[in-house]
Amino acid sequence: MGVILPLAETAQHLPARGALIGLDLGSKTIGVASSDPDRRLAAGVETIARKTFTVDAKRVLALAAERSAAGFVLGLPINMDGTEGPRAQATRAFARNLAKLTELPIALWDERLSTAAVERALIEADASRKKRAAVIDQHAAAYILQGALDRLARIGTP
Repeated sequence: MGVILPLAETAQHLPARGALIGLDLGSKTIGVASSDPDRRLAAGVETIARKTFTVDAKRVLALAAERSAAGFVLGLPINMDGTEGPRAQATRAFARNLAKLTELPIALWDERLSTAAVERALIEADASRKKRAAVIDQHAAAYILQGALDRLARIGTP
């Protein structure tokens, strides 16, 4: 069973190299991103249309296996006042269930403003509403993962 920890505590459970998979869990979709093996750059991979936990987890684990991932980073949607609402509780439940299916560590990372920041960037890039809807979740996952990668680099992980 994998461990679920705040990002800074997850660092000690990670090997020196290996991609990380970032997840932006929405009620209807899961945005998926991946880092390079040196954990410098995050990029969107795909958006999974949610079905059941079993189906969703199977796809997430398949994407992790394809990339020889060393761990996961899940965006934890904390309210602006620092409290956790139903979405954060749902994310923690997903993490607990995913941890039963993998030995890979699972980091939780505060993603308060990720979707809003990504939407602003896509609007500035003049992406149509339809195009934004199709890619926003995987871009949000990449934004979350990039923030986590930058934090890991600052705390001096290998």
